[in-house]
Amino acid sequence: MKQIVLDTETTGISPKAGHRIIEIGAVELIDRQLTGRRYQQYLYPDREIDEGAQRVHGISLEFLKGKPRFADVCDEFLEFIEGSELIIHNAPFDLGFLNAELERVHSKETYLEDIHGIIDTLVMAREKHPGQKNNLDALCKRYNVDNSSRDLHGALLDSEILAEVYLAMTGGQVDLMLSVNSSTSKQSVRTVNTDVVKGYVLLASDEENQSHRTYLKNMEESFGVAPIFEHDDH
Repeated sequence: MKQIVLDTETTGISPKAGHRIIEIGAVELIDRQLTGRRYQQYLYPDREIDEGAQRVHGISLEFLKGKPRFADVCDEFLEFIEGSELIIHNAPFDLGFLNAELERVHSKETYLEDIHGIIDTLVMAREKHPGQKNNLDALCKRYNVDNSSRDLHGALLDSEILAEVYLAMTGGQVDLMLSVNSSTSKQSVRTVNTDVVKGYVLLASDEENQSHRTYLKNMEESFGVAPIFEHDDH
């Protein structure tokens, strides 16, 4: 079982507003073991970086000058994740940006979730720890994962930390996700079958979906930008 734990850093919060990816970081798991294979790439975004976003990740436009554009590294990135299940914290955010970048390159709609099984560790954490903080820092504390080097967000560092958190959350079994019987857990698990991968995706509850819709509405009113994901299956 090949899994890729993935994270991105961006110029802002919405690809619909023209924001771009400025860093991709990913690490590989084979049969729940870190292989040492990693992927990291900084990208020049051809636009300014929002001040708020830069405070989060500390990446400046000056630093990115001379770095490749996404189109320059698209093929090598797709080769790295080929045949894998993707593990992402708050998957709709990263997938929205990655799909937008792929659409620019291929001039057509391309959705990674149609090709790869997706595990959203935020959804998983909310199901395991309802009513608690489930951001990456909170999960590190809960599962005793060392994040002392995480002063700022960074795609590669965060993917490495998330891999440890995911393994801790699903520890004690060869793979918790693959051992779930979908016939007895239809509310929380969806089977994904593609030509590339077979995997499982945790689904949000009705209550979480309603909370998510309220959150998106508040975000739209605050920032004046329509959310990129509004459907219950995200």
